[in-house]
Amino acid sequence: MMRTAPETRQPSGLPGASIRDVHIGPRRLPGRLQIPDQAQGLVILVHGAGSGRLSPRHAYAVARLHEAKFATLLFDLLSEEESADRRHVFDIGLLAGRVGQAIALAKAEPLLAGLAIGLFGASTGAAAALRAAAAHPGVITALVSRGGRPDLAGEALGEVASPSLFIVGGEDKDVRVLNETARARMACVTDLIVIPGAGHLFEEPGALAAALDAACAWFSRYLHTEAR
Repeated sequence: MMRTAPETRQPSGLPGASIRDVHIGPRRLPGRLQIPDQAQGLVILVHGAGSGRLSPRHAYAVARLHEAKFATLLFDLLSEEESADRRHVFDIGLLAGRVGQAIALAKAEPLLAGLAIGLFGASTGAAAALRAAAAHPGVITALVSRGGRPDLAGEALGEVASPSLFIVGGEDKDVRVLNETARARMACVTDLIVIPGAGHLFEEPGALAAALDAACAWFSRYLHTEAR
């Protein structure tokens, strides 16, 4: 069930857009929905272990997605109590279920009516996004993984139908191998982009911007709403 704050505010730097605080699922996980004018689709961001909706890295990703005319939903996958237990952080089934609750929220929101839905996962969040995409065939139309652990999605990899992009850092060699192996197990459209000189967190100058350029280009190609 979706609950949104009654007011609609104008977010800084995003003229003509709406921003709402939302609560997702039975645990009322906090999140924020932002919809720019003439949105081409909705991207649900799925953060990884040790991160959350208040991360500056995710705030930057949201801003870049808005520039590309995508609405965003960024939320905490775990409650504060759950986050204290490291077992939950790596419980991909649990996290994928939370992504499913966010998808349900998006489908029920009148302001998002008709918008295509994509998932943007990072680290372990990429595995949760892949599992959620497999569980919602025909609903998720595009997926991007940044520095992800798609191997943790297990057998769900072969069930993903959404065009999927894997972005890895050139210096994140072990994760690159995991991404290449996971991609080989998928039957859908996939691609892999390596950001030269970047590590796992894309902290190097220009690395995160390059990763987000690739993500926005992928969503622009595959995540768009048909005229209605």
